[in-house]
Formats: sequence, C-alpha cells, structure tokens
Amino acid sequence: MSAPVLVPPPSAPGKPPSPARLGLRDVLSLGAHGMRTRPMRAVLSALGIGIGIAAMVAVLAIPASGAQALHDKLAALGTNLLAAGPGQTLFGKDAKLPESAVPMAKRIGPVTAASAVGATGQTVRRNDKIDQGETSGLAVYAATPDLLGVVGGALRDGTFLNQANGKFPVTVLGAQAAARLGIDRIDPAHPRQVWIGNQWFTVVGVLGPMPLAPEIERSVLVGWDAAKQLLGFDGHPQTVYVRAQESQVDSVRQVLAQTLSPSAANEVEVRRPSDALAAQKITEDTYSALFLGLGGVALLVGGVGVANTMVISVLERRREIGLRRALGATKRQIRGQFLAESVLLSGLGGLAGVLVGVLVTAAYALSQGWPAVLPVGALLGGVGVAALVGAVAGAYPAMRAARLPPTQALA
Repeated sequence: MSAPVLVPPPSAPGKPPSPARLGLRDVLSLGAHGMRTRPMRAVLSALGIGIGIAAMVAVLAIPASGAQALHDKLAALGTNLLAAGPGQTLFGKDAKLPESAVPMAKRIGPVTAASAVGATGQTVRRNDKIDQGETSGLAVYAATPDLLGVVGGALRDGTFLNQANGKFPVTVLGAQAAARLGIDRIDPAHPRQVWIGNQWFTVVGVLGPMPLAPEIERSVLVGWDAAKQLLGFDGHPQTVYVRAQESQVDSVRQVLAQTLSPSAANEVEVRRPSDALAAQKITEDTYSALFLGLGGVALLVGGVGVANTMVISVLERRREIGLRRALGATKRQIRGQFLAESVLLSGLGGLAGVLVGVLVTAAYALSQGWPAVLPVGALLGGVGVAALVGAVAGAYPAMRAARLPPTQALA
C-alpha cells in the first residue's frame, strides 16, 4: 500500500508552488501508514512499551488495592481504637489508673465509646486439684458488658457478660485461654466450670480471635461487680479502651493520659493497637518503589526498541522519502510523518499496556480478596508517558529522514 500523495495547490505564474499544509488528520494518516505496511514489526516494537507500561500500572495499582484492603481491615478492627494503661511512678513502682478513668474518658468530645478491664490478681485453673502456681500463662480480668463492642470482638460460642449474669460467678474465656483450658464450646445442658481464686466459675462464653487486644485472648473475664464481691478486685482499671472519631484519633491520643489521670499524666501509657498493622503498609510501599523502578527500566528498553525500529524504517523507506520530497513535501512534513508514526506506535503500546495492567491488577486483587483500585492518574499517565517516550525515541529518526536529499534518496 502506497503512502498518500498530497498535491500542492496551484500558485500564481512565475512563482514556485507553495507546499501544502498538513492537517492533524493527514499527519496521523501518514504516521499510521508505516504501521499498516509492517504490522509484525509494529507489534513487536510496541510490545516493549506495552510491557513497561503494564508493569508500571500494575505496580501502582496493586499496592493501592492492598492499601485499600488494609484500610478496610483496619477500619473493621479499629483504627480509631486507643488503649491506655498504667506505667511506672517516679519511684519505679507500678502506677494505677483511677477508678473514674472510664467516665473521664467518655467526657472527651470526639470519644464515642469507652470501656475497661481490671486485673484481679487471681489465677484460673481447670479444677481445684491443680497447683496454684500452674496458671497456664492466663490472667483473670474484670470486665463490663460494653467491652466487646468497644474492642470490636466477637463471640465464638455462648453469651457475653451482661447485666443479668455480671454479678454472679460466671466467666467468658478468651480464644487462647479456652484452648489452654480445653474448653472449645459451650453446652448449656452440661456447663463447664473453672476454678478462679477459691471458688468455681461457670463458663458461659468463648471469644473469637482479637488481633487488636491480644491480652484479652489470653485471659478469662468475669463481671466487674462479681470481681469486687468474690475476688477482692479493687476497682482500678488495668487497661482503658477508647473509641474516637476517625479524624480526631491523634487529638484524643494527646489528651487521653491527662484526662484519665490529671494529677499523674506521666504515669499513663497510651498506645494505638493498629499501629503494628500500619507499619506493615510502610514495608509494602518500599517494595512498590523497587518494582516501579523495574517498570521504568522496562519502559526505557521499550523506548530504545522503538527508536531502533524507526531508524531501520527510515533506511528502508528512502525511496518513499525521496519521492515525497520530489513531489513537494517539506522537511517539516517528513519529520512530522515519522514522528507521528513513532508516537502512534508507542501510544498504542502504552494503551495495550494499560489494559494488561488493569487485567493483572484485577486478577491479583480478586485472588487476594482485595478491592481492585485503579488510580486514574496511573491509567492516563501510562498512555501519556508512552506517547512521550515515543516522541523522544522518534525525534532522531524523524530528523534523519528530513535531512535526506531527494536525489540521494531516489538513487
């Protein structure tokens, strides 16, 4: 298929004919001509660009999908959960939170809920025959009925502490505590009991895993009033859990210690349980930057391939260039033809790379159970970067084609 021939408009007698002006449509048509006549070479040249763009899109989109999945997970577990506990006094002794810590925390404006657990100092055993020193690494905590909702926990079996049973000798086991005590389910017809302090407590519930509150997983919980009456609990919280508005978590964190213990704020330690999961995201971002660099290298290699293809195209199409120059085509028009071909070649490769990157991201996100997040900037930027690489790669071959004299090109 021959290239389109543009006939210049007639000029006045005695004057040389003026060159025809090429519109955008004409330039694109000329640029696509070389791709249509050599489709296999065009596909192979665009492949390098496509691989680089696909890698860059996937490297940007997959971490974005992972970040969204992590954000959803943290939101479900509680990015807005804060935990405060007693630290050390100035004399190196264990400090205590005041009994009014929970009501004081609820007075903070952005706080939406607060609850606490208190250390009873008692041990738990399967029965009264086991030595008192065999604690299995478990602790006995006093708890209030609203604890489960504040920490975002869930029951695996049975019921939680409530106003009806919180004053009686009943207990709820954390996930690890249940495993160590050999109690995996609740049978109302044959209730299981454990020995706490110097009396039996009936197990009424078993909790599921709680990643943000591992100390509860390793404990047995009894009612706050029952702990005071039966276990000698002094009423001082061991850990206060606070839920705050998502946008105000940092502000609440700054004032929480002083609010819980105004006279000894330095003896209160405040932590955010979700910080450990957030640190994992930082590690993933480091690897994302590495893979983004590798995608850039692939794109550079693809650009070199396009430049090489265009140089060879100029050498093979010398007669075409000479014929167009002899018919009146200017150097600028020749440059525009080959530059347009290079940009189209890279742009189509970039578009294909974006589509491949989207498919790879969607497939990987689906396999991980993540939401597929496709940054618009990465998709549009992928095509734009590919076209820019094509322009840079095609600049030299286009200038070389424009410099060919018609007589030399037709020789």
